[in-house]
Amino acid sequence: MLALAGVAAPAAEQQPAPAAPGVTVGGLAVGGFTSEDIRALLRRSLGAPLEFTLEGETWNARPDRLGASAAVDDAVARALHARTGTAVAVAASPRRKPLESYLRYLDRKLTVAPRDASLVGLDARLRPVIAAEAPGRRLDVRTTRAQIVAQLARAQREPVEPRLVPTRPKVTRATFGPVIVIRRGSNMLSLYAGSRLVRTFGVATGQSRYPTPTGTFSIADMQYNPWWYPPDSEWAEGLEPVPPGPGNPLGTRWMGLSAWGVGIHGTPDAASIGYSASHGCIRMRIPDAEWLFQHVHVGTPVVIVSA
Repeated sequence: MLALAGVAAPAAEQQPAPAAPGVTVGGLAVGGFTSEDIRALLRRSLGAPLEFTLEGETWNARPDRLGASAAVDDAVARALHARTGTAVAVAASPRRKPLESYLRYLDRKLTVAPRDASLVGLDARLRPVIAAEAPGRRLDVRTTRAQIVAQLARAQREPVEPRLVPTRPKVTRATFGPVIVIRRGSNMLSLYAGSRLVRTFGVATGQSRYPTPTGTFSIADMQYNPWWYPPDSEWAEGLEPVPPGPGNPLGTRWMGLSAWGVGIHGTPDAASIGYSASHGCIRMRIPDAEWLFQHVHVGTPVVIVSA
């Protein structure tokens, strides 16, 4: 029988080396795990939806909606070659377009515009009632983007709480500005600063045939030394335009309202003040109209009541 010298037994199949103790990948402890175990854990963890929370509400977004795809194989390879206690980062930066699209969605979902103080009517004494302003908020896009990117690279994630920045209203009760209240029945015009009375004037309003309209309007046009042009009305048939000057029916100032053809203006006919004498406009003494012109602006609310 021949001796089989020098022939070795087949070597046992070599097992893959596990990760060193204390190694983490994206915050997930993988020490002692093999490559396939680590790969499975990372795919499950990094593929899970990202959780968002704000003011008691929670919602999720899948990583693919955010444009994220983690480099799992690269992270596994680095974990297997890492020294004891090494923290291995996962490359999971999302693509710009999907992420920006989701940030715009969050902005629409979470942003609340501030509400300016506003005129809501008159009280029983015919003084303006101003509704209070309210603050708003907008999404801090830069900070929220950074939060999302950071959590997408973590295998043990924490909820993202979008960062909101408060926004202030432009107009408050304290800064509301002028409001004009006209009492058609008593031929009085009052200027308010918000709800505070500033000054009251006698005026002339429309005749019964040409009544001054009631309602809430605003100053839409302001003219210094205006021309007067005949309106398209039977009472003005055959009349010619009047240039600025002493005989101008509008005096020296015109404050046209959002009610068509109606305005507040001076008049050379001071004797009409206190009466229903106009063709719908609100007449003032010329010095009074000039003073008022300096204290209002386009957009000033004008409330006309029948009282």
